[in-house]
Amino acid sequence: MHMNAQADTAAGPQTHEFQAETKQLLRLMAHSLYSNKEIFLRELISNASDAVDKLRFEAITHPEWLGTAVLSVDLVPDPDAGTLTLRDNGIGMSREEVIENLGTIAHSGTKKFLESLPETDRGAREQIGQFGVGFYSAFVVADEVEVVTRRAGTDTAVRWVSSGEGGYTLEDAARDAPGTDVILHLRSEEKEFLDATRLRHLVQRYSDHIGVPVRLCLRGNEPDTLNRAAAFWTRPKTELKDEDYQQFYTHLTHDHEAPLAWAHHRVEGTLEYTSLLYIPAVAPFDLWDRDQKHGVQLYVKRVFVMDRAAELLPNYLRFVRGLVDSADLPLNVSRELLQGNRAVEKIRAALVKRVLDLLDTLAKDKPDDYEKFWSLFGTVFKEGIVEDATNKERIAKLCRFTTSTHSDKPVTGLDDYVARMPAEQKGIYYLNADSVTTALASPHLEGYRAHHYEVLLLGDRIDEWFVMHLPEYAGKPLVSCESGAADLAPVVETAEQTRLEGDFKDVLERLPKTLLGRVSAARLSKRLTESPACLVSSDDGMSRHLERILRDAGQTQLGKVESVLELNGSHPLVKRLLDAKDAAFVDLAEVLYGQAVLAEGGQLEDSAGFVKHLNALILGTSTAAAPSILLPD
Repeated sequence: MHMNAQADTAAGPQTHEFQAETKQLLRLMAHSLYSNKEIFLRELISNASDAVDKLRFEAITHPEWLGTAVLSVDLVPDPDAGTLTLRDNGIGMSREEVIENLGTIAHSGTKKFLESLPETDRGAREQIGQFGVGFYSAFVVADEVEVVTRRAGTDTAVRWVSSGEGGYTLEDAARDAPGTDVILHLRSEEKEFLDATRLRHLVQRYSDHIGVPVRLCLRGNEPDTLNRAAAFWTRPKTELKDEDYQQFYTHLTHDHEAPLAWAHHRVEGTLEYTSLLYIPAVAPFDLWDRDQKHGVQLYVKRVFVMDRAAELLPNYLRFVRGLVDSADLPLNVSRELLQGNRAVEKIRAALVKRVLDLLDTLAKDKPDDYEKFWSLFGTVFKEGIVEDATNKERIAKLCRFTTSTHSDKPVTGLDDYVARMPAEQKGIYYLNADSVTTALASPHLEGYRAHHYEVLLLGDRIDEWFVMHLPEYAGKPLVSCESGAADLAPVVETAEQTRLEGDFKDVLERLPKTLLGRVSAARLSKRLTESPACLVSSDDGMSRHLERILRDAGQTQLGKVESVLELNGSHPLVKRLLDAKDAAFVDLAEVLYGQAVLAEGGQLEDSAGFVKHLNALILGTSTAAAPSILLPD
């Protein structure tokens, strides 16, 4: 929000200018979303309900703020004036909070909302509110919006007025009690939203689950409550339908895509609480924002206490949305009190089990939905192998992978992989790379393909830590195809291999000296069938992929990690090493090493030098000329 130079503390009207992104958003509200105009009522009622929840929470330390009035959200249609007012007696806003909440782009999420929009209007309608821009939906039906609000604990009110064009005005105002009035000056063609029957229908359709009374206030009549006005999660499960859970999810998260699954539990006994957990069908925009707090909402005895209680679920389940309502925590509970609290630890353990049970059921009963879950949250979920040793086996069972024989999509679980293993296969083979595409093209897979061994293709950065913390599954060790320990000798050992070992003895001793500081040893490969060479990590050393990740992350203290150069003794280019002398041998060694680095997705330290050696081979210009001018096919 760009503001003019006038002081905000002045009593007279002041003009503030919207940013370009906010103007763009308001044009979207007024035009693109017009076909779904009734969303404004749902969003504004939700905001008002949140304001009431916040007052209840702050009243824990300021009970005098509650007063004697019934906490409610009132709809006041005025056909004569052409206005619809949404009035709440919640927490209200100060002048500074009005500027923050109704205009500042960092708080409204306007920019991220606009960046996230697909090209279709439908996508915009579904995401409205998800990024905190629900208030602006008022401009779908109103040509002017007026907000009169007073913060609890203060005596002053402020009026905010905008036509949704260039900006808004602020001035001091009067309000008898804390709370907020949002006054919509409806366009002439939107007078349907002044009709009592229409308002009743919309409230019962979209806001029946709201825990605060939503009342219709008609002139000369007593307020008429339109919704059930009971906390949704306290209602018996037997009377709730799927659409009820979906509508409450929309209210809770402002995500209008139906969730993939949910679990609703009430626990009674020594520890009493209710939990309602959802698996979203859309990844939240801040899923990868490390500065954002994640977690479920916390209520104590139906009083809202905390918006994102990260202590109730581990970080690898940060995609889970929902709430917990506890009867065993103090109303003034803080994040400090949550940490190390035994009741919280028991609730947390139970919630983790319920989420894993929910995912188990989704995987068994709705595999297509589970595949969608995995595509959205699989990378996050795999962090649980590192974070949650107690549930490591259950987490591993739920993980899905792309493999060398199922490379189209990540549909393979470890149980399925083990079931398909040939009888002679002793381990679960995997290959870490920068991407699945890079892994598929890796020469490390050649021997495994030739002998019909399936390999897990791991392309996420978390996968290096995943395999470190899961050394075995179902009694089968996990073995990296890149490791020197991944020996296919029992399968490929032949008399020809034995003969080649003798022929290449001198070459293998000479290569580490030629490639000094880059390879610790050279040997004939039992895994290559097509490529001339590949690099593998030493049996007890760091993997080459992990080394690249750490170096990219700025871990400059790493020493030089030397690898083993493996050669395909049957390849024509490798055979030329047997007769190459001096400079020709150096050219061949450098080209074979460079090819191996490039094949695994690495970068050459001296690309110009590699090109020089390659040209020498092609042109036969080495000091000791190679036997052939052209590289073999």
